[in-house]
Amino acid sequence: MSDLEGIVLFPPCQRCDEGTLVPLSDFGGQGAPIHYKAWVCTTPECGFNLKIRNGDVYIDEPVSDGTNRERR
Repeated sequence: MSDLEGIVLFPPCQRCDEGTLVPLSDFGGQGAPIHYKAWVCTTPECGFNLKIRNGDVYIDEPVSDGTNRERR
């Protein structure tokens, strides 16, 4: 059995070469999970992000931490 079995490796950020791109998931309008809807760099200063919305790809949209968002 390999020591790396079960470990998921994510790609490095191509912009800053310091961070790692990690996937984020969300829920659709009907509550169904949407896996890997966005990828973001783990280096806050870099801020690179890639999002999929309605089949379109968006790069470097503003990112917020969600602390001021109203709960539904």
